[in-house]
Amino acid sequence: MKQLLCGLICFLMGWHSFSQVFDVEPIKISGDNEYRINLVVLSEGYQTSEFTKFITDVTVFSDAMFSQSPFKEYANYFNVYAIKVPSNESGADHPATASDVDESGSTPVFVDTYFNATFDAFGYHRYLYYGIDYAAAATAEAKIRSVLADNFPSYDQALILVNTPTYGGTGGEFPIASTHANSSEIAIHELGHSMFYLKDEYLVPDVYYAEAINMTQESNPNLVKWKNWMGLNNIGIYAYGSSGTPAAWYRPHQSCKMRYLGYPFCSVCKEGMVEKVHELISPIEGYAPVSSTVEGSGFPMEFQLNLIETIPNTLETEWTLNATHFSNSLDGVAVEAADLVEGENTLTAAVHDGSTFVKVDNHESLHINTVTWTINYSTLGIEEITSTENSLSILMYPNPASDLIHFKFENSNSQTLKIDIIGMDGRAITSLSVENNGLQQLNLGKLKTGVYMARFYSDNVLLTTKKIVKN
Repeated sequence: MKQLLCGLICFLMGWHSFSQVFDVEPIKISGDNEYRINLVVLSEGYQTSEFTKFITDVTVFSDAMFSQSPFKEYANYFNVYAIKVPSNESGADHPATASDVDESGSTPVFVDTYFNATFDAFGYHRYLYYGIDYAAAATAEAKIRSVLADNFPSYDQALILVNTPTYGGTGGEFPIASTHANSSEIAIHELGHSMFYLKDEYLVPDVYYAEAINMTQESNPNLVKWKNWMGLNNIGIYAYGSSGTPAAWYRPHQSCKMRYLGYPFCSVCKEGMVEKVHELISPIEGYAPVSSTVEGSGFPMEFQLNLIETIPNTLETEWTLNATHFSNSLDGVAVEAADLVEGENTLTAAVHDGSTFVKVDNHESLHINTVTWTINYSTLGIEEITSTENSLSILMYPNPASDLIHFKFENSNSQTLKIDIIGMDGRAITSLSVENNGLQQLNLGKLKTGVYMARFYSDNVLLTTKKIVKN
């Protein structure tokens, strides 16, 4: 997750010549940087005397961001920092060279800023970028990487805030936004591109159309990638335009933030954003006990999870002891001597997010995080406890399915996934195994139309149960 090699890479690429340490100020701290998504905001076009304004501007942006879904529900997963990068002059360049509007009567403006922010980038009046084009932006991009490497190498996403009241911004690896009255909305929209890989839902140049979370050429409601949401919360299949390339591409909503500022993200975009959070951060920040030698019985023995809770909390925990369900307690259990067998015992806590932002009953991606304790027990009591963490990702697609359904499994401990297919009457139908980084398929062709259950196990631990719909 973390970009800890950034400093070394920058050095090898020759970017270290820009090395300079600046003041870093925390804006929002939810926890240890190692267990959070670190959003870092860099100042551009702010003179040293304007850093108080910069911190105010970043705070306003942060407050606006975490007042909106899904950021407000996952606010505990984020830290926000501001890096005070001084410019010699305030504002941004405005060369009056845009081709999409008539700027013939405008006076070109050029100011001396650290990252060379400029309007009219790529010929578009409102495109605010750190260079008039990609070639011109190369030096500024090297500076951005160097500033991050020297001042906050463990960043997950960087944003550049430009001290100009003129409306403008762009996405890309390092999104950039002005301090216009709508700057917070611009910045949040641009983060949708940069951090969550969302596409614009308004008309764009032909080169920008491509398959993405919220853009597709598929118009069949039964096959479209957001089929789980069809008919809910105004989700549908809407053409970008009535002719040419836009007519062949579709968006899921008519009033999403990726189309209009001031509107919420639609359900499809929220789902994609939450899925990205799941990829970046485990909800398990810590646990106890860690691997240790234990003297004496110590009963009841407490096992605890330190979870990063959502708001309201949607995390769910399944505790399994020796392959048998033990508890659904969220963050802790007490184990008695009578619960254990002599010799080796295995206690596992499997945590997943039951958020309604993700339609997991027929969604193809499942993210589960586990802690497993191996407990060596004798008549003298618990002698030793060893603990391990695992991060697991299960892909199940397509669902519903008419014949073949595919399962892909990845986990950090190279374990094998076992899948039991069960009828709604509890009858076992079949089982299959998927190796780490493996792909398996199951033919449902001989099964009757209806709903079945897939139970997922790893090392005899039940991870989760999901529905399979056979068409």
